[in-house]
Amino acid sequence: MNMSKQIPQWQVVAASVCGTSHLKNKQLCQDAHHWQLLSDNVLVAAAADGAGSAIQGKVGAMIAVETAIENIAIKEVTRDALADDGVVRSLLTDAILAAKKAVEDEAAACNNQLQDLATTLIVMVATPEVVAVAQIGDGLAVAKDSTGNLLALTMPDSGEYINETTFLTSPGAVETAQMKLWRESIVNVSLLTDGLQMLALNMVVGEPHKPFFFPLFDFVANTQDKTVAKEQLVKFLGSERITQRTDDDLTLIIAALSKP
Repeated sequence: MNMSKQIPQWQVVAASVCGTSHLKNKQLCQDAHHWQLLSDNVLVAAAADGAGSAIQGKVGAMIAVETAIENIAIKEVTRDALADDGVVRSLLTDAILAAKKAVEDEAAACNNQLQDLATTLIVMVATPEVVAVAQIGDGLAVAKDSTGNLLALTMPDSGEYINETTFLTSPGAVETAQMKLWRESIVNVSLLTDGLQMLALNMVVGEPHKPFFFPLFDFVANTQDKTVAKEQLVKFLGSERITQRTDDDLTLIIAALSKP
């Protein structure tokens, strides 16, 4: 008997969509995301938001997420290795450093200023026993445990002034990155960029908004067709319910452990 069929596996649905303000101005979506399901049921995911003021913000965001995920994927991480806190922290730090260097190299190769590729970055590693996140800039990482507790693993870094944040290319960004490691029985994780912050986070108490996340977690857990699920997520992100409250680009990665 193949017991692996009985082991819960990650189901993931993710999308980045252009905000209504960018559509009106015929601008590209500055957000990017990337994820991979590695062997041993290790999920790695990343989301990034290119700075609106950066002429190549989209490029910076794409390079950042793809490089960060690839940097982790090539290391053939196992769940046993992730039992060591030091290994987890090194893994995330190395991924951020690799992403930063890749953005710097792209800027140099194209004769751009570094700030032309400015982007935020959130990187997550998750297994059924642990979730760990490193974040530079705004956005949000959330996890839910098997008893229904919902935790904001990171909080938006909005800087000293409104609409200000730290970018991967900012001085001291890596050293001041948020890092959180949570060892519980994990059943759901999510990453999102700042366009969804006002809907997903109760800013008064600094807690994730359960009415936002719980239906989405149920949705991904019951997904049968990944293509249809992504189409439904894109439709949700472009719905009036969302666009009435935000005109920014939107990225949402949601994952659930589900029995196949």
